[in-house]
Amino acid sequence: MTAMINVKDLNFSYGSGELQLQVLKRVNLTIYSGEIVLMTGPSGSGKTTLLTIIGGLRQAAEGSALVLGKQLVNSIEKTKVQIRQQIGYIFQQHNLLKSLTALQNVCMTLEMHNGLNEQERLKRSAEMLSAVGLADRLHHKPDQLSGGQRQRVSIARALVGNPKIILADEPTASLDKQSGQEAVGILKTLASDSGTTILLVTHDYRILDIADRVVELEDGIIKS
Repeated sequence: MTAMINVKDLNFSYGSGELQLQVLKRVNLTIYSGEIVLMTGPSGSGKTTLLTIIGGLRQAAEGSALVLGKQLVNSIEKTKVQIRQQIGYIFQQHNLLKSLTALQNVCMTLEMHNGLNEQERLKRSAEMLSAVGLADRLHHKPDQLSGGQRQRVSIARALVGNPKIILADEPTASLDKQSGQEAVGILKTLASDSGTTILLVTHDYRILDIADRVVELEDGIIKS
């Protein structure tokens, strides 16, 4: 199996000198193609920091973080951009643009795909929204959608570009039990169909059964 994410001896600290706080301590984590891995752990343990380093959103200086075969530790911006273009992100607060419809929010992701014209982008976005059960909400803006529906839009947005990896940060935190389980169930089904690798950070123990593997990050250290 191919390692999509391979982190070795990764360290990360905030601040410097006496105020320096080490958040990640020699983290080692390998995630293979098509795997769904859930990362749990208490608040402040470094989960989101690790997720943002893997996603090319934050620079680390010590250790190794190979993502899709590219080294992100001490990497140049061009490398991080190349990785970000192959990753779909799902956030706790959805991060949808309130002035745009569900269709427009999803379609924005495809604007970096130069091979598609506007009609093709809209068609693919509508198909992905239909796949998450929102065929009748294409032209609704976020304020016209429930929390569960907004999270489905964010799942559609993350998957529409056919990413190789999905990174999700507490995607069910603002949802009730039913909406949360529906959202991650849809995510698992669609990602499994395309062979997408998922790393999902969560405190929600109700969704652990969707994972192939659960790892715990505590005090900056992975405890599998």
